[in-house]
Amino acid sequence: MTSTSARALAVARPVIRGLIVLNILYALAITGLLVFSFFIDGWPQRPLGFDLMHEHPMAGFGLRAIVVIGVAGAAIVHTVLRRLLAIVDTVRVGDPFILENAQRLNAIAWSVAGLEGLRLIVAAIAAAVWEAGKIEAFSFAPWLAVLLLFVLAGVFASGARMRADLEGTV
Repeated sequence: MTSTSARALAVARPVIRGLIVLNILYALAITGLLVFSFFIDGWPQRPLGFDLMHEHPMAGFGLRAIVVIGVAGAAIVHTVLRRLLAIVDTVRVGDPFILENAQRLNAIAWSVAGLEGLRLIVAAIAAAVWEAGKIEAFSFAPWLAVLLLFVLAGVFASGARMRADLEGTV
C-alpha cells in the first residue's frame, strides 16, 4: 500500500463517521420540517415569504412529498455509509477480498440505484407541481456509478472465491 493510499484510508473512517452523523442530523431536521409543516398556518407561503400557492396550488403537497422522499433518501444513505465503513474496516485489517464485502458492494449498488430512482421521483413531482419543462430529470453519471458498483461487487466476489480456492490448496 502506498503512503498516499494509507493516508486516505486513515482519513476515510473518521470522514465516513462524520458523514453518518451529518446524515442523521439532516434526517432529523427534515423530519422536523415535515412534522412542523402540518402546524404552520399558511404552509408553504408563510415560511417562504411569498404566495407560492397562487401560481402552484399543489406546491404544499409537492413540498411535503419531496421531504418524505428526503427522509427515505437519508435512510438509504445511512445504510450505504454503514456498509462503506464496514468495507473500510476490512481494508484496514488487510482482508478486503471477502464475500461480505462483495455483498456490501452489491447492496450499495442497489442503494445508489434506489437513490437515483428517488431523485427521478422528486423531479417528476417538481415537474407536476411546478413547471414541467424546467426540471432536469435524467443524468447518466449516477447510473454509470451503479454499473461500476455492480462490477466492483463482482470483482470482490471473484477475489473472495480465488482466495478461498488458494487457501484450500495450501
